[in-house]
Parts: sequence; structure tokens; C-alpha cells
Amino acid sequence: MPRLGSWIEPCPEGIYVRPADAWVDPSQPKPRALVTHGHADHARGGHGEVWATAETLAIMGVRYGEQSGHPVGYGDSVRLGEVEVGFVPAGHVLGSAQIVLEYKGERVVVSGDYKRRADPTCPPFVPVPCDIFITEATFGLPVFRHPDTGSEIDRLLHRLHADPSRCVLVGAYALGKAQRVIMELRHRGHDAPIYYHGAMERLCRLYEELGVPLGELRPVADAAKADIAGHIVICPPGALNDRWSRRLPDPVTAMASGWMRIRQRARQRNVELPLIISDHADWDELTTTIREVAPKEVWITHGREDALMHWCMTRQIKARELNLVGYEDEDD
Repeated sequence: MPRLGSWIEPCPEGIYVRPADAWVDPSQPKPRALVTHGHADHARGGHGEVWATAETLAIMGVRYGEQSGHPVGYGDSVRLGEVEVGFVPAGHVLGSAQIVLEYKGERVVVSGDYKRRADPTCPPFVPVPCDIFITEATFGLPVFRHPDTGSEIDRLLHRLHADPSRCVLVGAYALGKAQRVIMELRHRGHDAPIYYHGAMERLCRLYEELGVPLGELRPVADAAKADIAGHIVICPPGALNDRWSRRLPDPVTAMASGWMRIRQRARQRNVELPLIISDHADWDELTTTIREVAPKEVWITHGREDALMHWCMTRQIKARELNLVGYEDEDD
């Protein structure tokens, strides 16, 4: 009797689905790619055909140019070779999806990157019961238990209002995290203009074109230093401490990331206000999700694999590490 999932082949450059002749999130150009979301460690250019949500294809278009894309809506499915392929929300960033693969009575869910917290910029994660659940483990250690997002936004606003002569400069990744922070601020009643680094413009504009209203945004390049005092500025993490930030009025340096749980990471970036806001599942959310989907096997693509594997094995769930390459912390 063939082993469970024998038709799925984990390779260093991605997951090959043999009876569909397709790759999931390949790190090298392939004739046919199924892409979970638009972050650069999952979505590359140069593929022959790309199957993804319309939002992910639009993001890839901005980053890599027009794709030979086949959009698939949430809840819809297509047949590729002998495999039924469906896309369901992953809750990670706009357009992010879990890819559901069904073949000869077996169901495999490739979750991509995901989170379980509410996010005003994208639909929430949908648990799909399956035989094999392929999961990340970016924050796969019990120490990672993310706080309430609203409380972190309140800390940001409190710091902003404490000294109106300064601004708060928030480092946030250009795809997903920046737009989420902006929307969380809006939901907290912050209606003032938010300033942005020029690297944020294309993707913020795309989010608005795709139906995510971000409110009034202003480029830092068009503003005088005095105008930015008392406001929030969003920039890529790499711009937090470079010469660009010198044009700002005595900025309070903040960073929005799950890694801000680790004080040493905050110190390394000279972050004065660490904001623990993650677009990945924390330890409790990883383990809760595995319980919900109730797989016979868990395959772990990247992150802190050992602890999650041990947790699975102590609960009689078979687990394995896939050793894929090329996944980074771009979207943490």
C-alpha cells in the first residue's frame, strides 16, 4: 500500500505535485506554479504559468511584471491533471491562500504562511480538515505568544500623543504589515494623515485599488519637517536608522514584528518602541490549528521545526521536516 502523500514530493526548491505536474511556491522558475501569497520568499517571477488568487497575481504583477496568471477565487477549485486544486483564505496578507490538493481520496493542505488573528486587510484563516497538513513554524516555540494587536496599537498611539513635537517612525514590511498597521490605526480611531516612505507607495496604492481603504496617506518627500511632527510615519525596516530618517522631527523609532518579542532583536535595530505585531501564527495558534484540521501527518516547511515536531509526536501525530530553502523573515 503506498504511503500517505506519496504523490507529493518535497524538494529543496519547493513542493512538487506529481499528478498535477505543478509546484507549490517554488523558489526557482517552473513551467507551472501554485502560489500561496505575494511575499518574495514564496512568489518568484519567471514561471511559465501561475495559479493564485487575483490579489496575489496583482501583487506579483507590481513586483515582477505581468504574469501568465490564472486567478482562482476563494472557495473555487480547478482540475490540474488528476488533482483537484482549491484555494481557501490563509489570513496572512491580502490574497494569501492555503492550497488544498485532493487526489485519489487523499487531501493535502499546503497552508503557506498564515495567522489566526483578525486582520482588517484580508479574510480570516479557514481551517480545512485534511490527511496531511503542511505548515510553517516561524514562531514555533512556546515562548512566542503574541499579545493582543489592539493593545500594541494603543501603545503606539499613547507614545505618539505623549510628545506632539516628535513623530513615531514605524518599521513595517512593505507588503502586508504596513497596510495592516495603517488599518489597525484607523480602526482605533486614528484619522490623521499617515506619512510614508516612497518604497511603500506602490503597494499601498495597490491595496486601495483592491478595495482596502487606507485613509489619507502622504509621502514624506513632499512634507516639511515641521508638518510631520505629531504624526506617524511608516517605512521599510531598513530605513529606520539610515540617512533618510534624519529629515524627520526627532523620531521615536518603532518596529512592528513578531520578532520584537526578543529584546536582543529590538536592541540590534535600535528600536525604542517594539510592537509585537505578527502576520504569522504564534505557538498557541499553530497547535490549535493542527488540532482543528486533525491531520494524520504534519509536514513542516520552515521555522522552529524541532519544537513543533516534538509537540506532534507526543500527541501521536506523525511529523516530518521538509528542509525547503529560500524562506526568510520578509513578512514577519
